[in-house]
Amino acid sequence: MTGMATTAQNGSTRNWTFLTNHAHVLLAIARNPTARLRDVADEVGVTERAAQAIVADLEAGGYLHRTRVGRRNEYTVNPRGHFRHPAESDRQVGDLLALFTSERAESTS
Repeated sequence: MTGMATTAQNGSTRNWTFLTNHAHVLLAIARNPTARLRDVADEVGVTERAAQAIVADLEAGGYLHRTRVGRRNEYTVNPRGHFRHPAESDRQVGDLLALFTSERAESTS
């Protein structure tokens, strides 16, 4: 995953993206609710351990629900959960999901 490169005042280059790893994990799971965390981690560009921690955060926050199906997990995303930052707390994460999951579907058609 590549981000936008910017040059800091001290001349060093920093990479950044608009969406956090939490948003990327949520989007990856929304696209594929039966994905293994290893695959989610690869898609997002984080370690499997980091993906596990992010999923735990999202579950604790009510954004995801995990169901055991045989030896695998299946995830259900709660699109009615609200963004955590006060500036966006009036918006639901379903708005973000709709934007990115439909955009990807359109670009692959």
